Amino acid sequence: MEILQSIFSAGTGLLGYVIPALFVLMIVVFFHELGHFMVARWCGVTISEFSIGFGKELFGFYDKHGTRWKISAIPLGGFVKFLGDENAASVPDQEAMESQGEDDREGSLHSKSLWARAAIVAAGPFANFLLSIVIFGMLLFFYGKAITPARVDSVVPQSAAAEAGFEVGDIMLSIDGHEIKSFSDVQGIVALSSGDALNILVDRNGEEISLMTTPRRTEITDQFGNKQKIGVLGIRHEARPEDVIRKSYGPLQAAWGGVTETYSIIDRTLGYVGRIFVGKEDADQLGGPIRVAQVSGQVATLGIVALFNLAAILSVSIGLLNLFPIPMLDGGHLVFYALEGIRGKPLSPKSQELGFRIGLALVFSLMIFATFNDITHIFLSN
Repeated sequence: MEILQSIFSAGTGLLGYVIPALFVLMIVVFFHELGHFMVARWCGVTISEFSIGFGKELFGFYDKHGTRWKISAIPLGGFVKFLGDENAASVPDQEAMESQGEDDREGSLHSKSLWARAAIVAAGPFANFLLSIVIFGMLLFFYGKAITPARVDSVVPQSAAAEAGFEVGDIMLSIDGHEIKSFSDVQGIVALSSGDALNILVDRNGEEISLMTTPRRTEITDQFGNKQKIGVLGIRHEARPEDVIRKSYGPLQAAWGGVTETYSIIDRTLGYVGRIFVGKEDADQLGGPIRVAQVSGQVATLGIVALFNLAAILSVSIGLLNLFPIPMLDGGHLVFYALEGIRGKPLSPKSQELGFRIGLALVFSLMIFATFNDITHIFLSN
C-alpha cells in the first residue's frame, strides 16, 4: 500500500491525474473482460484477443492457447475478441462463419448454445459487481468503518430543515422507514431526494418525533472545488473526535458489507437515472473519462484506501452501464438473446447489423455528451 501511495503522490500536474485514473480504469476494465474471458474459455470458445484499451497495440504476448494478450494505446476500455467475431463488439462475421471448418465452428462464440452465449456476455458485468464486493469487503475487514451519530448540531435559518421543525440535538433514526446508522446515511439519501417529501423520525430528548421535510436542490462545492447540485436539508453536523466509532468487521460481516454496499450503489445509480428521465435531476451531472481522471487524481491525494473505494464505485457503475439494453453493450447482446429465445431463432443478420449501428450511434452520442459535461464542469469549477 505504501509503495502505491508513493507512486500516486509523486505525480504532479497532468501526471497527478493520469496515473491514478489509469490505475483505476485498468483494474476495472481488466476484471470486466476477465469475466467474459473465463466463462468463454469454460464454454470452449476460442479467444483471439484480450485487450486493455483500444487502437494501436503497445505491447503484448500470446498464451499457450493462441490468445493475444495486449495493452493498446487508448485506455478507455477494453475487449475480448472471440473466433467468428467481426469486431471487438462481438458482431458476428457472417462470411467468416460460413467459410469456417468444423473445428473452427466448434470454437466460435456464435455456435454455442443460447444459455452459454448469455452467460459469457453477462459474466463481464457480473465480474465488475464481484470486484466491487471484494474491494468493499476487504476495506471493511482491514480498516473497518467510521460511524458518527446522525445528530443535528445546527440548523440553517429558513432552510427546509428549519421549516420542518428540526432542533439542535435531534438524532435522526430513520428516513422513510430506512434505518439511519450514521450521518453519512442521511447524506446519501437526502442528496438524491431533492423535491421529494421525506418522513424523518428523530429522537428528541428520548422522545420519538416524526418530521416531514422536502430537500431543496442546491449547488454545493466540495473540498476539491468541484460543484454539483444535490438535495440539501440545511442541517449541519460537527464530527467531533469523541463521537467517531470505528466499527470492526469479521470476514463474513465484511463480505456481507461488501454485498450491501454494492447493492446500495446500484440502487442509488438506478434511482438517479430514473430521476433524470422524470426531470427531477439534470443530466449535466453525468461524467465521462475526463471527469474520471479528474476525480481519480483528487481522490488519490486522500490516500490509497480512498482510491480503491473509488475503483469499487466505478466498477459497479461500469457493470451497470454495460447492462443497459443498448446494442454494442452487453445488455444489448442479452436483449438479442432474449428475442432469440422467444422467437426460437436468431434475429436476421440485417436486423442485428441495424441494431449495432444504432447502438454505436447511441454510445458515441453518450460519450460526446459526457465529455462535453466534463469540459463544462472543469471550466465552471475554475
